[in-house]
Amino acid sequence: MEKRSLGIFFLLLIFFASQWVAQPAEARVCESKSHWFKGPCWGDHNCALVCRNEGFSGGRCRGFRHRCFCTKLC
Repeated sequence: MEKRSLGIFFLLLIFFASQWVAQPAEARVCESKSHWFKGPCWGDHNCALVCRNEGFSGGRCRGFRHRCFCTKLC
């Protein structure tokens, strides 16, 4: 019984130690209003396609005025 409880203890120790490992920080996402997108933005897919042509990694519609904002990692 003592060996079994010692084994469980070590398994729990390994599990909790793996949870405390430092996680890498996520990169910040920078946004810029699209220069080429015309009109109101109603869907993120079309906005993202236009932004990729502008050299960004993606884009999304934002705000009350439905503008297309391009995104990239800073």
